[in-house]
Amino acid sequence: MPESNLINPHGSETLKILLLEGAEKEEELKKAETLPKVELTSREVGDLIMMGIGGFTPLTGFMGHDDWKGVCAEMKMTNGVFWPIPITMSHGEKIDPGTELCLVSGETKEIMGTMKVSECYKIDKEFECKHVFTTADSEHPGVQKVMEQKEYNIAGDVKVLSESTFPEEFKGIYQRPEESRKIFAEKGWKTIAALQLRNPMHRSHEYLAKIAIEVSDGLYIHQLVGKLKPGDIPADVRVNCINTLVENYFVKERVVTGGYPLDMRYAGPREGLLHGVFRQNFGCTHMIIGRDHAGVGNYYGPFDAQDAYHELWDGALECQMLPIDWTFWCYKCGGMVSMKTCPHSKEDRLFLSGTALRKALSEGGEVPAEFSRPEVLSILREYYASLKDDEKVEVKLHGHATGDADTKKKN
Repeated sequence: MPESNLINPHGSETLKILLLEGAEKEEELKKAETLPKVELTSREVGDLIMMGIGGFTPLTGFMGHDDWKGVCAEMKMTNGVFWPIPITMSHGEKIDPGTELCLVSGETKEIMGTMKVSECYKIDKEFECKHVFTTADSEHPGVQKVMEQKEYNIAGDVKVLSESTFPEEFKGIYQRPEESRKIFAEKGWKTIAALQLRNPMHRSHEYLAKIAIEVSDGLYIHQLVGKLKPGDIPADVRVNCINTLVENYFVKERVVTGGYPLDMRYAGPREGLLHGVFRQNFGCTHMIIGRDHAGVGNYYGPFDAQDAYHELWDGALECQMLPIDWTFWCYKCGGMVSMKTCPHSKEDRLFLSGTALRKALSEGGEVPAEFSRPEVLSILREYYASLKDDEKVEVKLHGHATGDADTKKKN
């Protein structure tokens, strides 16, 4: 099947690729050395790379004030294109429009790209947090990142010069949209469901994945390889777990694994929508949305992300939602089931979550065999056994991890 028969990128007929290569890249790098340097946070680096590889099509740079405000308040840019989370870059000093900048990673000091400033503006951080995260609570990890931003936002088109360490560090996993699209086209897939992962796959994830395979041509297991909050399992360990699971428990011809370079924002429903946007750019027609998608703590209801998809206006997003109810192991049913298929009581159920799994393993507790495949548990136990005391982080359980939260969908 030719690639032209795949779903269009979001808001565009073609991918907007801003990553320079070859002679063009070398020329821009020389120019970048002469420009004023501005350091980027880890989140901004990930956003820049996604713009570079076309993952954030149709964006051509960091957002200006009107796009920022429209995205926060209405999930819509000034050109009418749907976008759920502002993609912005902050700086401590005011910079005049027309200024050209060299964008540098604050961690590695590597030159990541260049920008021509179109606008420099201040924002109401609390306004952004309340719209994007539905809270301005300083305990929320996404809110913390916004509140830590510097005084000004700088907008402007960018040219991207590096993908950082991701291509080498996650070789065979890290992918550009043009690469995943080529794979899907060669396989002849027409319907592709994306599974978002920031945790190693437990049995609930596996169940969601196999439901998706039953109703689609193929599954794209697409995992975040950027930064997570303290206590989450590192990307390299998760990659190992997922590869092991796919190798042993999936029909390989029906699964493609990939990785993308963003930091987690923990924005719940809004991040679930962003996941749909860039999965469409990677070639996916469907986005799996299950319980507490992209959530953290008790900030969001278990199915708020599904509600967010249902409330989108017609034409906002071509990548459709594949909604799946709360899933768990039922001892009476003798397998993985959901609220739609299991008639038994909570006492007969083992609720599965990445949070509960991390807590049990970090504290050396028992993990029921039904929680995860033995090969995966072996990798995780080895990782937790290697941690020193000062590397361990207390993992707090919340209602969505234990089954104590409201398990019913909203009407």
